[in-house]
Amino acid sequence: MAHTRHEETTRETGVEAQPRDADYPMGVRDAAQYLGVSAQTVYLWVERRQIPHLRVMGRNIRFLKSDLEPFRASFRQEVENGKTK
Repeated sequence: MAHTRHEETTRETGVEAQPRDADYPMGVRDAAQYLGVSAQTVYLWVERRQIPHLRVMGRNIRFLKSDLEPFRASFRQEVENGKTK
């Protein structure tokens, strides 16, 4: 019997898999993967207030994909033009 990825994730980790739509908050690692950079770079951007983010319970950092899409587009454009901030 074939299992869906959702069922496999739930079975493997015991944690319900979450949807990855534009309104679901992502953690630092997911945001880093989406942007193609390291988690350390994402933390640096957060510290410098260069990337749109949310703070949950004071310390937890979350990102909305809908907020990261324009950031990613501008970031990639700068890299293609040979510019960095």
